[in-house]
Amino acid sequence: MKKTKKKIYAGSLILKILVILAAVFTLVMLGYLIVYILAKGIPHLTPSLFSIHYDSDNVSMLPSIINTLIMIGVALLIAVPVGVFSAVYLTEYAKKGNKLVKVIRTTAETLTGIPSIVYGLFGMLFFVTACHMSYSLMAGILTVAIMVLPTVLRTTEEALLAVPDSFREGSFGLGAGKLRTVFRIVLPSAIPGILSGVILSTGRIAGETAALIYTAGTMATLPKNLLSSGRTLAVHMYVLSQEGLHTDQAFATAVILLVMVLLINILSSVIAKKMQRD
Repeated sequence: MKKTKKKIYAGSLILKILVILAAVFTLVMLGYLIVYILAKGIPHLTPSLFSIHYDSDNVSMLPSIINTLIMIGVALLIAVPVGVFSAVYLTEYAKKGNKLVKVIRTTAETLTGIPSIVYGLFGMLFFVTACHMSYSLMAGILTVAIMVLPTVLRTTEEALLAVPDSFREGSFGLGAGKLRTVFRIVLPSAIPGILSGVILSTGRIAGETAALIYTAGTMATLPKNLLSSGRTLAVHMYVLSQEGLHTDQAFATAVILLVMVLLINILSSVIAKKMQRD
């Protein structure tokens, strides 16, 4: 009996040490990455990098910042409603054991693991060529919207499934209908989970390069409309580093991209907390 307890204690201790080491390693690597980017990029942040005009002498990132914000905003505007409503159908309205539900879930899980360059090739063949959009922000937006849709759908579905059934039963007991229960009780309770999917999608859109090179193009100018070509910050950073002439500016772009994603995540968290209080 004593030997069994000692074995259990030793196993628990070893597991605890491994978990702590894994957490420390993750924090150290993340911290090193952030510090390295900041140290290499901040000294090269100059006012000229925020000029409205881009040329070979001044590789301004301002047009790319605007393009990135447009890309994130419009893509989420398309993907989030579709993903959330699809998840609501799967969890609240579809019958249990429905074959269509199984097909949708399997498809969403499969699409989540597909490399982004495959989405880029699809976007180029369908949106750019077949739909005659040419290289444009709209072609890139539709491509990344399809790319992040499975993430939004799956995270929203898991968040809705995590809402206790007692919430639904209490709402029905008070005389509320199905639609009112879903939008007044279930969805507000699932906001933190839904928001995690939105944050993941935001990060993926902001950091995407392969899919956007094939669809949105690499023009470093302000777009006249959504059918104009334009590069995002990630593509801008890739092009600068590939040329090898503006490596310092590429690191400065990485700093701005890091700060932008961080600010968007903080803003999303603040909005979620406010909605939960209301």
